[in-house]
Amino acid sequence: MIQLTLGLTVALVFPAGILQPTLYNPEFPQSLNYGGIGAIIGHELTHGYDDWGGQYDRFGNLQQWWTEESYRQFQRKAECIVKLYDNFTVYNQKVNGRLTLGENIADMGGLKLSYFAYQKWVREHGPERPLPGLKYTHEQLLFIAFAQNWCMKRRSQSIYLQLLTDKHAPEHYRVIGSVSQFDEFSRVFHCPKGSPMNPPEKCSVW
Repeated sequence: MIQLTLGLTVALVFPAGILQPTLYNPEFPQSLNYGGIGAIIGHELTHGYDDWGGQYDRFGNLQQWWTEESYRQFQRKAECIVKLYDNFTVYNQKVNGRLTLGENIADMGGLKLSYFAYQKWVREHGPERPLPGLKYTHEQLLFIAFAQNWCMKRRSQSIYLQLLTDKHAPEHYRVIGSVSQFDEFSRVFHCPKGSPMNPPEKCSVW
């Protein structure tokens, strides 16, 4: 077990078996590890401040601990994410942005945490060497590793069931929804302003 102690009363526990490719390998460039397991850890951290986890105080009690103004701002920003995912469709079926809100907030927050944690690592250790034979920078590889986390193939029946019952959006929209709302993705991949992956107005809670 891998345990991250976050304070006197809070800890995140990950089964050690998760620390393997493609999410993590000690021989991987750090960009891949941060985009892989780093984004997963960041995702779980962000759940503490999503539409569900944010209802609990630091002792795990279900109570309102936000100021009224903070909670209004949170709801306003969260509504942007609801509308974003409501506009995604698979097989002519819409994604339920409200059902998937908590996971979408966590995906977006986890990606940002892993990206900025990697930037801190680079400041402390220096830039990583480019990988031979690849045209991608390590900043780009972090986002590619994040996308790899959700690379899978489903039958249409499985997707229909997922859209009706699962709090997670379909995997490709977990990627598209997160990266398209993050300015750093647009910067490192040179996405033109106003293009689908770099909309002029972006959703962001954390």
